[in-house]
Amino acid sequence: MKKEKTAQSLTLKRKILLIFLGGIVGFLNGFFGGGGGMVCVPTLEKGLKLPSKKAHATAIAVIFPLSVLSGTIYVVKGVISSLPLLTVGLGVIFGGLLGSVLLKFLPEKIVAFVFAILMFVGGVRMIL
Repeated sequence: MKKEKTAQSLTLKRKILLIFLGGIVGFLNGFFGGGGGMVCVPTLEKGLKLPSKKAHATAIAVIFPLSVLSGTIYVVKGVISSLPLLTVGLGVIFGGLLGSVLLKFLPEKIVAFVFAILMFVGGVRMIL
């Protein structure tokens, strides 16, 4: 049976690197209003050797409170309009529920493939 790396077995250097990468995830999510998952998922897969599905689920769990905090700051500063917040917010809730259900049932290779395609398309769109 293959031994899974745990947080306790990580070297201090690796822990510091993961904390630094976590800071980048937080910055991206707070500054751009999203996108932290594009860094968080590969970090969890490569840094902690998590399987793809666990990396995606963990990324969501990590980014959710960060998104709530960032959103609250934007609301307090008056940067967010209420109509887009409510309408897009409803779509995000339903889409998030659907995505979490699908993540449970889809094979790991399909999840990784779809994520790779989305990262590629997003990168191309940013360049163009």
